[in-house]
Amino acid sequence: MNLHQFRFVHEAARRNLNLTETAKALHTSQPGISKAILELEEELGVDIFVRHGKRLKRVTEPGQQVLKSIDVILRELGNLKRIGDEYAKQDAGTLSIATTHTQARYVLPEPVAALRKKYPKVAVSLHQGTPEQVAQMVLDEVADIGLATESLSDFAGLVTLPCYEWQHVAVMPATHPLASVPRITLEHLAAEPLISYHPSFTGRKRIDMAFAHRGMHPNVVLEAIDADVIKTYTRLGLGIGLVAEMAVKDDPTMNTPGAELIWRPVGHLFGANLARIAFKRGAYLRQFVLAFAELISDRLTKAMILQAISGPGTQAPMGSDHGL
Repeated sequence: MNLHQFRFVHEAARRNLNLTETAKALHTSQPGISKAILELEEELGVDIFVRHGKRLKRVTEPGQQVLKSIDVILRELGNLKRIGDEYAKQDAGTLSIATTHTQARYVLPEPVAALRKKYPKVAVSLHQGTPEQVAQMVLDEVADIGLATESLSDFAGLVTLPCYEWQHVAVMPATHPLASVPRITLEHLAAEPLISYHPSFTGRKRIDMAFAHRGMHPNVVLEAIDADVIKTYTRLGLGIGLVAEMAVKDDPTMNTPGAELIWRPVGHLFGANLARIAFKRGAYLRQFVLAFAELISDRLTKAMILQAISGPGTQAPMGSDHGL
């Protein structure tokens, strides 16, 4: 048995048993992968895969157990490398963060700047994607940390902890009739064309659920993943924008005398959203990774994170999962 065999089996399972794609991903030959897998099966005395000719069709029952063990072995190998890096370079390395656009644009700049000041030899790599992609990047160890809400707590291989709560706001031209309404209602919004996030991003599920609960059908005329894009089209008069509050609360061009756009809170309509941070269960976290997590939220401590990472497994509660 050797690590090459383990990696070949693991990657074949990840690539839906497509050995051509597996060979490309591992920069080797397909016959070499097939031979290594057969040799591992012979040594173990069990078939890991069911075959049809030279093609892999499915994972066998004993193969499922083999894959679980291989996953543990490769994860611990990764941990060994990180431990070595930690002690060889106490204050240097790369922090990889997987997150959504909203988090990268409005939440992370200050924590990243603070981390760079504290650890000047640490480089930061930002990977943006959907919440599902964020979760997968953490599971695949492309990223040390994931930050989002939707779907993160649905992955058994992740440990997620609550960071902070946030609400939606309605953005509109300062001349819009709703700008003078003291308390906006769902009826008000249902009568307007709306511009909001794509359904997989930034609390859109809560918006849809609120309307559905009242038997209403919102007129969403444009969807985007970027709050700045939503504000741009709102400024052009296409409709009322629904965005996360962090996208507007520090915007000096809004809610000021003579401002073209204004925003109004609508958390009373759609409720509070909870952003979460995610780590791969059982992963070894370097000191600057833990330090960065503490910079993101005062709810997080190194002790809490380490306990959660090594613990048996439920996600930390505190709120629902429909957000950034």
